[in-house]
Amino acid sequence: MKMEYRNHKPYQTVDVFYKTLFGHKVYKVSLNGGFTCPNRDGKLGKGGCIYCSDMGSGDFAGSRNQPLELQYEQGKAMMAKKWPNGKPIVYFQANTNTYAPLSKLKELYEHALTLDKDIVGISIATRPDCLEDEVIDYLETLNRKYFVSVELGLETIHESSLLFINRCHGPNEFKEAVRRLRLRNLHTVAHIINGLPGEDKPMMLETIRFLNQLDIQGIKIHMLYIASNSRLSNVYRNNPFPLLTKQEYCDIVASQIEIMRPDLIIYRLTGDAPKDKLIAPLWTLKKFTITNDIEKLLRERKSYQGRICQDDQNH
Repeated sequence: MKMEYRNHKPYQTVDVFYKTLFGHKVYKVSLNGGFTCPNRDGKLGKGGCIYCSDMGSGDFAGSRNQPLELQYEQGKAMMAKKWPNGKPIVYFQANTNTYAPLSKLKELYEHALTLDKDIVGISIATRPDCLEDEVIDYLETLNRKYFVSVELGLETIHESSLLFINRCHGPNEFKEAVRRLRLRNLHTVAHIINGLPGEDKPMMLETIRFLNQLDIQGIKIHMLYIASNSRLSNVYRNNPFPLLTKQEYCDIVASQIEIMRPDLIIYRLTGDAPKDKLIAPLWTLKKFTITNDIEKLLRERKSYQGRICQDDQNH
């Protein structure tokens, strides 16, 4: 059965999901809770993921040296210019946002949720190996009052790539984390990266097929980029490796969407670094152009999210 397009898109958009759930436009306000990561502080590894900036992938979040109130005010002011009638979700983005004692998590999350009466939920970016039972218990309780979304980094299912990027966990840990979160009915979003060195298109499609088998609700897709404040920038300068072209990336993402489960909510089709920190590829700065090109490619193929996935099931 062909998927019904929503807002004339050939895939399920997070904008439509939020409007259906809340009845109005929703946007995220990124916050920095001052967390670190177990592959950054030495518990599992040092230096963090090789592609991460010194902000822990939170370049668009606030400064860890600023109080949450100020971070929120600045972030909301920026978003409210675009969507004055929208409602905010507070988004703990930088580093691993469940990597702390439960008492600290409660203090931070509950403080953030009371910064504004218009806040409708909380989104928490973390790792699959940083979800203690007591934390999941607490998130289940919080989910009764607010919309709680947990963003889990997978990045790829391929061991060689995971070693290269210093993830310090694998797909089995991710699978188990999803199982435990879903037992508590917590909305779970997977994060993947396209264009990792050594991965070809079939390998990137394999990562989607793996996710299709799991009880996740959403997915974020990013292109690998080289930021000047990451360890990857040193690797790239000393031994440049090929990066996907814009055309290659759009083809891969369109193909991923075609084999993707039709119910999955697509939170993002690409990502970008701050302009003054980006080394390559420069085309990643044009996010709207990339999104438009992916949609155009799907329409040229007369295709849509889940078309091939559905065809496989019908056979």
